Amino acid sequence: MTKAFTPRSRKVRVLATLGPASNSAEMIGRLFEAGADAFRINMSHGDQQSKLPVIAAIRALEKAYNRPTTILADLQGPKLRVGRFAEGKVMLETGSQFILDRSDAPGDATRVELPHREIFAAITPEARLLLDDGKLVLRVVEHDETRIVTRVEVGGMLSNNKGLNVPDVVLPMAALTPKDISDLHFAVDAGVDWIALSFVQRPEDLADARRLIQGRAALLAKIEKPSAVVRLEEIVEQCDGVMVARGDLGVELPPQSVPPLQKRIVETARRLGRPVVVATQMLESMITSPSPTRAEVSDVATAVYDGADAIMLSAESAAGDWPVESVAMMDAIANSVERDPGHGDRVHFTITRPDPTTADALAEAAKNIARTVDAKAILCFTISGSTARRIARERPGVPIMVLTPKLETARRLGLLWGVHAVHTRDVGSFEEMIAKAKRMMLRHQMASASDRVVVCAGVPFGTPGSTNVLHVVRLLGDELKNYEKNKG
Repeated sequence: MTKAFTPRSRKVRVLATLGPASNSAEMIGRLFEAGADAFRINMSHGDQQSKLPVIAAIRALEKAYNRPTTILADLQGPKLRVGRFAEGKVMLETGSQFILDRSDAPGDATRVELPHREIFAAITPEARLLLDDGKLVLRVVEHDETRIVTRVEVGGMLSNNKGLNVPDVVLPMAALTPKDISDLHFAVDAGVDWIALSFVQRPEDLADARRLIQGRAALLAKIEKPSAVVRLEEIVEQCDGVMVARGDLGVELPPQSVPPLQKRIVETARRLGRPVVVATQMLESMITSPSPTRAEVSDVATAVYDGADAIMLSAESAAGDWPVESVAMMDAIANSVERDPGHGDRVHFTITRPDPTTADALAEAAKNIARTVDAKAILCFTISGSTARRIARERPGVPIMVLTPKLETARRLGLLWGVHAVHTRDVGSFEEMIAKAKRMMLRHQMASASDRVVVCAGVPFGTPGSTNVLHVVRLLGDELKNYEKNKG
């Protein structure tokens, strides 16, 4: 039985990570009703087969609410770790010497195995090595092909297989590990909508993923390494979306560097017309507490004011004690910010100049016309989703309804700012387009009698990339009566 669903009034999207606390069909439904617009599946945890019922449960929402659902599969990426210790853990004293080498013998307080030969080839003197999420800091003194001699700058307890970050050099490592390749094939075969690539260092890292995906999903680049920031614009141009992955970014860079970088990444993605997700530790305290800190609320609000397309929950919704409450809180914060009279001005701090194309000119015009004639919404017909992305980039002050004959396109648009996507049959004429636009606006309660709507489409219909029509329509009282009569 289809349940009634009113399009969300807020424009920023909420991306909820699923995990042990929220993998059941019942919990996924509760997260959706609390405000989750899209769902992240972390491929770092669990086996592939355990993901199938989760994907099925998300897709079941489509029939239950008559609304496309959005699934992002997040690949683990190359994880760097030290080896094991004879006693399980050691204390590294600040100022002492510590060696990482190629020997697989159990480590002690003077040395441990580093099973990543790429690091030995790329490391340079004075480079930093960060251990256990940056809690311990080593500085390279000398190195050769088999060992790296370091000085402990920040000591502490180090235990088996702890993670290692190398922020000061670009490592000659493929962005896709064998596990990632297997997970990617599984995810696209299972029909996910987005693939997130972890630890991107350079634009070339995206090429292999593109080749393997073969157009069956959109590609999102996670920006979490300093080397990615150096070539940020090139990376953004090569992907379909971007994530500000503040976890590892905050490990490899000083914490005070992350806020301005977040703004720079969001601004770059918006300028180039790519959806951008702000992620990690947004409501961290809600893992164990039913309410967030005031600082966390301010952090989420900042991302909304900056015009991010989506804000993401990680452990809060995946493994925390309050998954539904954390989604509801994210939803409440976003709604509150978007009701602020100053929100529109702040969102437009980023200047998004249109490219010299007809499609970009019409997208900018649609925003301006909607404001001038006080339209209630912008409606666009699209096959690829390109028109919707152009309009969303302009951050209009009204909702964007997208009608598309491709279910895959409707699903991928779930991460796009302000978009309410509807999967429907294509139209064959201008008259049919206008009639359907009016009908859909009424059906989805985005406009009512006497309201104006700006319609954007391409003629001839069914031709991707042909956006060339902009039309303002008014919904009449007779149309509303006829709709209600036919609906009954």
